[in-house]
Amino acid sequence: MKIKELTQYLERLAPLSLQESYDNSGLLIGSPGKEVHKALITLDVTHAVLDEAISKGAGLIIAHHPLIFKALKRLRGGNLVEDLVIKAIKNDVAVYAMHTNLDNVSGGVNARLAKQLGLKNIQVLDPAGKLKKVVVFVPESHLGQVRTAMMEAGAGHIGNYSHCSFVSHGEGSFKALEGTHPFVGKQGELHYEKEARLETIVPDTLLNNVLQAMQAVHPYEEVAFDIYDLENKSITTGSGMTGELPEAMDPLDFLSMVKTRLGALAVRHGWLIDRKVKKVAICGGSGSFLMEKAFRRGADAFVTADLKYHDFFLYQNQMILVDAGHYETEQFTKELIFDYLKEKFPTFALQISEENTNPVSFM
Repeated sequence: MKIKELTQYLERLAPLSLQESYDNSGLLIGSPGKEVHKALITLDVTHAVLDEAISKGAGLIIAHHPLIFKALKRLRGGNLVEDLVIKAIKNDVAVYAMHTNLDNVSGGVNARLAKQLGLKNIQVLDPAGKLKKVVVFVPESHLGQVRTAMMEAGAGHIGNYSHCSFVSHGEGSFKALEGTHPFVGKQGELHYEKEARLETIVPDTLLNNVLQAMQAVHPYEEVAFDIYDLENKSITTGSGMTGELPEAMDPLDFLSMVKTRLGALAVRHGWLIDRKVKKVAICGGSGSFLMEKAFRRGADAFVTADLKYHDFFLYQNQMILVDAGHYETEQFTKELIFDYLKEKFPTFALQISEENTNPVSFM
Protein backbone atom coordinates (compact mmCIF):
# COMPACT_ATOMS: atom_id res chain seq x y z
CA MET A 1 0.00 0.00 0.00
CA LYS A 2 1.24 3.51 -0.73
CA ILE A 3 1.85 5.72 2.27
CA LYS A 4 -0.53 8.36 0.95
CA GLU A 5 -3.44 5.89 1.01
CA LEU A 6 -2.97 5.52 4.75
CA THR A 7 -2.24 9.15 5.51
CA GLN A 8 -5.08 10.54 3.42
CA TYR A 9 -7.50 8.41 5.42
CA LEU A 10 -5.94 9.47 8.73
CA GLU A 11 -6.15 13.12 7.67
CA ARG A 12 -9.85 12.74 6.95
CA LEU A 13 -10.26 11.58 10.54
CA ALA A 14 -7.95 14.24 11.97
CA PRO A 15 -7.32 17.02 9.41
CA LEU A 16 -3.89 18.64 9.60
CA SER A 17 -5.60 22.03 9.68
CA LEU A 18 -6.71 21.21 13.24
CA GLN A 19 -3.17 21.04 14.60
CA GLU A 20 -1.96 23.88 16.79
CA SER A 21 0.25 26.56 15.26
CA TYR A 22 3.34 25.30 17.11
CA ASP A 23 2.86 21.69 15.99
CA ASN A 24 4.43 19.64 13.19
CA SER A 25 2.05 16.81 12.35
CA GLY A 26 1.97 15.00 9.02
CA LEU A 27 4.48 13.02 6.96
CA LEU A 28 7.87 14.05 8.36
CA ILE A 29 10.17 11.57 6.61
CA GLY A 30 9.55 9.67 3.39
CA SER A 31 7.66 10.00 0.13
CA PRO A 32 3.84 9.83 -0.02
CA GLY A 33 4.12 7.58 -3.06
CA LYS A 34 6.35 5.02 -1.39
CA GLU A 35 4.92 1.50 -1.06
CA VAL A 36 5.01 -0.07 2.39
CA HIS A 37 3.95 -3.50 3.56
CA LYS A 38 3.74 -2.89 7.28
CA ALA A 39 3.26 0.03 9.67
CA LEU A 40 4.38 0.27 13.29
CA ILE A 41 2.30 2.44 15.64
CA THR A 42 3.91 4.16 18.61
CA LEU A 43 3.54 7.12 20.96
CA ASP A 44 7.12 8.32 20.47
CA VAL A 45 9.93 7.63 18.00
CA THR A 46 13.01 6.40 19.87
CA HIS A 47 16.05 4.36 18.84
CA ALA A 48 14.38 1.25 20.28
CA VAL A 49 11.20 1.89 18.26
CA LEU A 50 13.15 2.56 15.08
CA ASP A 51 15.17 -0.62 15.59
CA GLU A 52 11.90 -2.49 16.10
CA ALA A 53 10.51 -1.11 12.83
CA ILE A 54 13.68 -2.09 10.95
CA SER A 55 13.75 -5.61 12.40
CA LYS A 56 10.07 -6.20 11.65
CA GLY A 57 10.18 -4.80 8.13
CA ALA A 58 7.88 -1.88 8.86
CA GLY A 59 8.46 0.78 6.22
CA LEU A 60 6.32 3.31 8.09
CA ILE A 61 6.19 4.47 11.70
CA ILE A 62 2.98 6.23 12.76
CA ALA A 63 3.60 8.20 15.96
CA HIS A 64 1.58 10.53 18.13
CA HIS A 65 4.46 12.84 19.03
CA PRO A 66 6.36 14.36 16.07
CA LEU A 67 9.98 13.28 15.79
CA ILE A 68 10.81 16.61 14.13
CA PHE A 69 9.23 19.30 16.26
CA LYS A 70 11.50 22.29 15.79
CA ALA A 71 13.15 23.33 12.53
CA LEU A 72 16.28 21.40 11.55
CA LYS A 73 18.93 23.64 9.99
CA ARG A 74 21.40 20.83 9.38
CA LEU A 75 21.66 17.05 9.55
CA ARG A 76 25.05 16.23 11.01
CA GLY A 77 24.03 13.94 13.84
CA GLY A 78 25.21 14.31 17.39
CA ASN A 79 21.83 14.85 19.03
CA LEU A 80 18.84 12.56 19.45
CA VAL A 81 16.57 14.02 16.79
CA GLU A 82 19.23 14.33 14.07
CA ASP A 83 20.56 10.85 14.80
CA LEU A 84 17.06 9.37 14.50
CA VAL A 85 16.27 11.24 11.30
CA ILE A 86 19.51 10.09 9.67
CA LYS A 87 18.93 6.52 10.85
CA ALA A 88 15.36 6.49 9.50
CA ILE A 89 16.45 7.81 6.10
CA LYS A 90 19.35 5.35 5.84
CA ASN A 91 17.00 2.45 6.57
CA ASP A 92 14.19 3.76 4.33
CA VAL A 93 11.69 4.06 7.18
CA ALA A 94 9.06 6.78 6.75
CA VAL A 95 7.75 8.64 9.80
CA TYR A 96 4.28 10.14 10.16
CA ALA A 97 2.91 12.05 13.17
CA MET A 98 -0.66 12.64 14.40
CA HIS A 99 -0.35 15.04 17.31
CA THR A 100 -2.59 17.97 18.22
CA ASN A 101 -4.81 17.36 15.20
CA LEU A 102 -5.70 14.01 16.79
CA ASP A 103 -6.11 15.76 20.16
CA ASN A 104 -8.62 18.18 18.67
CA VAL A 105 -11.21 15.83 17.16
CA SER A 106 -14.14 14.30 19.04
CA GLY A 107 -13.04 10.75 18.29
CA GLY A 108 -9.40 11.37 19.14
CA VAL A 109 -7.00 11.14 22.06
CA ASN A 110 -9.37 12.52 24.68
CA ALA A 111 -12.27 10.33 23.63
CA ARG A 112 -10.02 7.30 24.08
CA LEU A 113 -8.92 8.56 27.51
CA ALA A 114 -12.55 9.14 28.47
CA LYS A 115 -13.35 5.57 27.50
CA GLN A 116 -10.49 4.27 29.63
CA LEU A 117 -11.83 6.19 32.62
CA GLY A 118 -15.38 5.00 32.00
CA LEU A 119 -16.84 8.46 31.37
CA LYS A 120 -20.26 8.89 29.79
CA ASN A 121 -21.97 11.78 27.99
CA ILE A 122 -18.66 13.13 26.73
CA GLN A 123 -18.41 16.54 25.08
CA VAL A 124 -15.58 18.73 23.81
CA LEU A 125 -14.41 20.95 26.66
CA ASP A 126 -13.31 23.94 24.58
CA PRO A 127 -15.00 23.88 21.14
CA ALA A 128 -12.93 25.72 18.55
CA GLY A 129 -13.99 24.60 15.09
CA LYS A 130 -16.09 26.59 12.64
CA LEU A 131 -19.10 25.37 10.72
CA LYS A 132 -20.25 25.88 7.16
CA LYS A 133 -23.68 25.27 5.68
CA VAL A 134 -23.62 23.62 2.28
CA VAL A 135 -26.69 23.82 0.05
CA VAL A 136 -26.73 21.79 -3.15
CA PHE A 137 -29.43 21.45 -5.80
CA VAL A 138 -29.82 17.93 -7.14
CA PRO A 139 -32.34 16.14 -9.37
CA GLU A 140 -34.71 14.16 -7.18
CA SER A 141 -33.62 10.90 -8.79
CA HIS A 142 -30.10 11.33 -7.32
CA LEU A 143 -30.97 12.87 -3.95
CA GLY A 144 -30.24 9.74 -1.92
CA GLN A 145 -26.91 9.09 -3.63
CA VAL A 146 -25.66 12.65 -3.18
CA ARG A 147 -26.83 12.89 0.43
CA THR A 148 -25.17 9.58 1.36
CA ALA A 149 -21.87 10.62 -0.21
CA MET A 150 -21.83 13.92 1.68
CA MET A 151 -22.67 12.30 5.01
CA GLU A 152 -20.01 9.64 4.63
CA ALA A 153 -17.47 12.38 3.92
CA GLY A 154 -18.21 14.02 7.27
CA ALA A 155 -21.23 16.28 6.79
CA GLY A 156 -24.33 16.39 8.97
CA HIS A 157 -23.01 15.98 12.52
CA ILE A 158 -24.88 17.86 15.26
CA GLY A 159 -23.84 16.82 18.76
CA ASN A 160 -24.47 13.10 19.18
CA TYR A 161 -26.52 12.96 15.97
CA SER A 162 -25.17 12.14 12.53
CA HIS A 163 -26.63 12.27 8.98
CA CYS A 164 -28.49 15.52 9.74
CA SER A 165 -29.91 17.30 6.70
CA PHE A 166 -32.94 19.16 5.41
CA VAL A 167 -34.57 18.78 2.02
CA SER A 168 -37.09 21.00 0.25
CA HIS A 169 -38.45 20.47 -3.25
CA GLY A 170 -38.88 22.82 -6.14
CA GLU A 171 -38.16 23.39 -9.81
CA GLY A 172 -34.85 24.37 -11.35
CA SER A 173 -34.23 25.75 -14.81
CA PHE A 174 -31.26 25.97 -17.15
CA LYS A 175 -30.27 26.17 -20.81
CA ALA A 176 -27.35 24.02 -21.92
CA LEU A 177 -25.11 26.06 -24.21
CA GLU A 178 -22.77 24.97 -27.00
CA GLY A 179 -20.15 22.41 -25.98
CA THR A 180 -22.15 20.98 -23.09
CA HIS A 181 -23.44 17.46 -22.53
CA PRO A 182 -26.46 17.92 -20.25
CA PHE A 183 -27.61 15.08 -18.02
CA VAL A 184 -31.22 16.09 -18.72
CA GLY A 185 -32.69 18.40 -21.36
CA LYS A 186 -31.24 19.28 -24.72
CA GLN A 187 -28.51 21.60 -25.80
CA GLY A 188 -29.83 25.05 -26.72
CA GLU A 189 -33.25 24.51 -25.10
CA LEU A 190 -34.55 25.93 -21.83
CA HIS A 191 -35.19 23.03 -19.49
CA TYR A 192 -37.17 22.76 -16.26
CA GLU A 193 -36.34 19.99 -13.80
CA LYS A 194 -37.84 18.83 -10.51
CA GLU A 195 -35.01 19.25 -8.04
CA ALA A 196 -34.35 18.96 -4.33
CA ARG A 197 -32.56 21.57 -2.25
CA LEU A 198 -30.32 19.61 0.12
CA GLU A 199 -28.93 21.47 3.14
CA THR A 200 -26.44 20.22 5.71
CA ILE A 201 -23.68 21.49 7.95
CA VAL A 202 -19.98 20.72 7.61
CA PRO A 203 -16.95 21.46 9.82
CA ASP A 204 -14.71 23.82 7.88
CA THR A 205 -11.88 21.29 8.11
CA LEU A 206 -13.93 18.75 6.15
CA LEU A 207 -15.44 21.13 3.60
CA ASN A 208 -13.20 20.13 0.69
CA ASN A 209 -13.74 16.42 1.38
CA VAL A 210 -17.52 16.87 1.42
CA LEU A 211 -17.56 18.96 -1.77
CA GLN A 212 -15.39 16.44 -3.60
CA ALA A 213 -17.61 13.57 -2.49
CA MET A 214 -20.73 15.46 -3.56
CA GLN A 215 -19.37 16.40 -6.98
CA ALA A 216 -18.14 12.85 -7.62
CA VAL A 217 -21.70 11.44 -7.58
CA HIS A 218 -23.73 14.45 -8.72
CA PRO A 219 -25.03 13.84 -12.26
CA TYR A 220 -24.78 17.43 -13.50
CA GLU A 221 -21.78 18.77 -15.40
CA GLU A 222 -22.06 22.06 -13.55
CA VAL A 223 -23.27 21.60 -9.98
CA ALA A 224 -25.18 24.47 -8.37
CA PHE A 225 -24.25 24.76 -4.70
CA ASP A 226 -23.88 27.47 -2.05
CA ILE A 227 -21.57 27.71 0.98
CA TYR A 228 -22.53 29.83 3.98
CA ASP A 229 -20.38 30.85 6.95
CA LEU A 230 -22.10 30.11 10.26
CA GLU A 231 -21.63 31.73 13.65
CA ASN A 232 -22.22 28.35 15.30
CA LYS A 233 -19.12 26.64 16.65
CA SER A 234 -18.42 23.05 15.77
CA ILE A 235 -18.83 21.09 19.00
CA THR A 236 -17.01 18.12 17.47
CA THR A 237 -13.59 19.80 17.37
CA GLY A 238 -11.59 21.52 20.07
CA SER A 239 -9.46 20.89 23.13
CA GLY A 240 -10.12 18.52 26.02
CA MET A 241 -13.36 16.82 26.99
CA THR A 242 -15.87 16.58 29.80
CA GLY A 243 -17.83 13.54 30.86
CA GLU A 244 -19.62 11.97 33.78
CA LEU A 245 -18.87 8.96 35.92
CA PRO A 246 -21.60 6.31 35.93
CA GLU A 247 -21.86 6.86 39.68
CA ALA A 248 -20.47 9.64 41.86
CA MET A 249 -17.31 8.63 43.71
CA ASP A 250 -15.54 9.63 46.90
CA PRO A 251 -12.51 11.79 45.91
CA LEU A 252 -9.92 9.30 47.18
CA ASP A 253 -11.70 6.41 45.45
CA PHE A 254 -11.74 8.46 42.25
CA LEU A 255 -7.99 9.10 42.44
CA SER A 256 -7.37 5.41 43.06
CA MET A 257 -9.51 4.52 40.03
CA VAL A 258 -7.59 6.94 37.80
CA LYS A 259 -4.29 5.50 38.97
CA THR A 260 -5.42 1.91 38.35
CA ARG A 261 -7.05 2.44 34.97
CA LEU A 262 -4.09 4.40 33.61
CA GLY A 263 -1.55 1.99 35.06
CA ALA A 264 0.18 4.90 36.76
CA LEU A 265 2.76 4.30 39.48
CA ALA A 266 1.59 7.52 41.11
CA VAL A 267 -0.73 10.46 40.49
CA ARG A 268 -0.13 14.00 41.70
CA HIS A 269 -3.17 15.87 42.88
CA GLY A 270 -4.22 19.09 44.56
CA TRP A 271 -6.70 19.79 47.32
CA LEU A 272 -9.61 17.39 47.61
CA ILE A 273 -13.20 18.62 47.51
CA ASP A 274 -15.78 18.00 50.22
CA ARG A 275 -18.24 16.36 47.84
CA LYS A 276 -18.28 13.34 45.57
CA VAL A 277 -16.80 13.43 42.08
CA LYS A 278 -19.31 13.13 39.25
CA LYS A 279 -18.36 15.46 36.40
CA VAL A 280 -14.81 15.06 35.12
CA ALA A 281 -12.81 17.15 32.66
CA ILE A 282 -9.83 15.61 30.89
CA CYS A 283 -6.99 16.51 28.56
CA GLY A 284 -4.43 13.92 27.52
CA GLY A 285 -0.90 15.27 27.76
CA SER A 286 -0.13 18.85 28.78
CA GLY A 287 -3.49 20.42 29.59
CA SER A 288 -2.87 23.20 32.11
CA PHE A 289 -4.20 25.75 29.60
CA LEU A 290 -7.64 24.21 30.06
CA MET A 291 -7.87 24.44 33.86
CA GLU A 292 -10.09 27.51 33.89
CA LYS A 293 -12.33 26.07 31.16
CA ALA A 294 -12.75 22.89 33.18
CA PHE A 295 -13.62 24.87 36.30
CA ARG A 296 -16.16 27.05 34.47
CA ARG A 297 -17.80 23.94 32.99
CA GLY A 298 -18.48 22.72 36.53
CA ALA A 299 -15.97 19.85 36.66
CA ASP A 300 -15.43 18.21 40.03
CA ALA A 301 -12.01 17.01 38.85
CA PHE A 302 -9.65 17.77 35.99
CA VAL A 303 -7.34 14.95 34.86
CA THR A 304 -4.36 15.92 32.72
CA ALA A 305 -0.54 16.03 32.91
CA ASP A 306 2.48 18.31 33.30
CA LEU A 307 0.93 20.61 35.91
CA LYS A 308 3.28 23.04 37.65
CA TYR A 309 3.75 23.49 41.37
CA HIS A 310 1.78 26.72 41.56
CA ASP A 311 -1.11 25.26 39.57
CA PHE A 312 -2.01 23.11 42.53
CA PHE A 313 -2.79 26.18 44.66
CA LEU A 314 -5.77 26.92 42.40
CA TYR A 315 -9.40 25.87 42.86
CA GLN A 316 -8.98 24.84 46.50
CA ASN A 317 -12.02 22.86 47.70
CA GLN A 318 -13.70 23.56 44.34
CA MET A 319 -12.07 21.23 41.79
CA ILE A 320 -9.48 18.50 42.15
CA LEU A 321 -6.47 18.95 39.89
CA VAL A 322 -5.00 15.57 38.91
CA ASP A 323 -1.66 15.13 37.14
CA ALA A 324 -1.69 11.50 36.03
CA GLY A 325 1.34 11.69 33.75
CA HIS A 326 1.91 12.63 30.12
CA TYR A 327 2.58 9.11 28.89
CA GLU A 328 -0.12 7.62 31.10
CA THR A 329 -2.87 9.89 29.73
CA GLU A 330 -1.84 9.41 26.08
CA GLN A 331 -0.66 5.80 25.97
CA PHE A 332 -3.99 4.53 24.57
CA THR A 333 -3.51 6.64 21.44
CA LYS A 334 -1.62 3.71 19.95
CA GLU A 335 -4.69 1.47 20.16
CA LEU A 336 -6.87 4.31 18.85
CA ILE A 337 -4.81 4.70 15.65
CA PHE A 338 -4.55 0.93 15.25
CA ASP A 339 -8.33 0.49 15.52
CA TYR A 340 -9.06 3.23 12.98
CA LEU A 341 -6.64 1.81 10.43
CA LYS A 342 -7.62 -1.83 10.99
CA GLU A 343 -11.28 -1.02 10.38
CA LYS A 344 -10.48 0.74 7.10
CA PHE A 345 -7.65 -1.53 5.90
CA PRO A 346 -8.33 -4.95 7.47
CA THR A 347 -5.76 -6.82 5.36
CA PHE A 348 -2.88 -4.38 5.79
CA ALA A 349 -0.16 -5.39 8.28
CA LEU A 350 -0.34 -3.17 11.34
CA GLN A 351 1.45 -3.60 14.63
CA ILE A 352 1.52 -1.66 17.88
CA SER A 353 5.05 -1.11 19.10
CA GLU A 354 6.10 -3.34 21.97
CA GLU A 355 8.42 -0.63 23.31
CA ASN A 356 7.44 1.38 26.38
CA THR A 357 8.61 4.88 25.44
CA ASN A 358 7.77 6.52 28.77
CA PRO A 359 10.93 8.48 29.72
CA VAL A 360 9.77 9.09 33.32
CA SER A 361 10.58 6.64 36.10
CA PHE A 362 9.85 6.53 39.83
CA MET A 363 11.79 4.99 42.69
